[in-house]
Amino acid sequence: MPLVWGGKTPSPSMPRGGCGWPRPIAAAARRGAGPGGGGGRLKWWRLRGVRGMAEPAEYPPFQLGKPRFEQTSFYGRFRHFLDIVDPRTLFVTESRLKEAVQLLEDYKHGTLPPGVTNKEAIIHPDTNEKIFMPFRMSGYIPFGTPIVVGLLLPNQTLASTVFWQWLNQSHNACVNYANRNATKPSPTSKFIQGYLGAVISAVSIAVGLNVLVQRANKFTPATRLLIQRFVPFPAVASANICNVVLMRHTELEEGIDVLDSNGNIVGSSRIAAKHALIETALTRVVLPMPILVLPPMIMSILEKTSLLRSRPRMVLPVQGIVCLAAFGLALPLAISLFPQMSEIETSRLEPEIAMATTGKAVVYNKGL
Repeated sequence: MPLVWGGKTPSPSMPRGGCGWPRPIAAAARRGAGPGGGGGRLKWWRLRGVRGMAEPAEYPPFQLGKPRFEQTSFYGRFRHFLDIVDPRTLFVTESRLKEAVQLLEDYKHGTLPPGVTNKEAIIHPDTNEKIFMPFRMSGYIPFGTPIVVGLLLPNQTLASTVFWQWLNQSHNACVNYANRNATKPSPTSKFIQGYLGAVISAVSIAVGLNVLVQRANKFTPATRLLIQRFVPFPAVASANICNVVLMRHTELEEGIDVLDSNGNIVGSSRIAAKHALIETALTRVVLPMPILVLPPMIMSILEKTSLLRSRPRMVLPVQGIVCLAAFGLALPLAISLFPQMSEIETSRLEPEIAMATTGKAVVYNKGL
């Protein structure tokens, strides 16, 4: 018997989702959305094997324009950002993206269940434009992992240190800019100024720390090598703060839009912009911690094993796998510290903002 959803039989040509259901239907089931967009909860059956149905699973009701998971808890934000950083969205075609966007438009009229994950991962929430693939959060891990491996290479020369720090901060600068709050236009000159400042600060810190370590004669060669492996973390963490502030300092000058509970723009707030940058900068300090601290610790143990000692050519591939795993864990954890759409009380903002709305709080796009 064909599956019927709200009186409509899904087209056989629809792309398939989990359990072999058409992807839009599966997406709706995961989000608990009924065809009319009501607030009721949907129970659907997960397939087990080929013999039949099993236990019902309950999911929160779908609300248009709101995340699938509750954003007031770290766990909810973590599950939300696992969807956003999913590298599989890098392979979504233009036609599939248009389909996801069209599904949302159709859902407003109660005609189809929603499919929003592709849209959230690819489309900027302020500009409604596609984010260039390497600079999406879903592209951060696959495009950033080779850079992390380069940063952690032992016995680096001055030239290699400068190169990898430049490449890392160049990628970070573009990611920060692509995922900024874009409610206010930012000229290209501001981007160039921020980029140069971020890269120069990163390279200066990294080179300075490396020079200090090399001149520390009291350390044994083995200890010096271990310390050199940890140098990238303070260098990258410090530079990441400069990177965020310099790449998005226009927001501090002009403010960012804050919205009421109905999504209407209340005004432009510099105080909200300051909060957005502080929250984003904190995530950029936490992000490199597992990526640049755990792999050196793990590799210092693995390199002593007979497997790698007898096969030195395997060290670099193994380090790449370790870095990839650390990056995959660190990114959703770091950006889950704060919700992307953050809330702030109007009493903490400019007087004109508080007077422009009757609500006690407003929301703003923190950026990622």
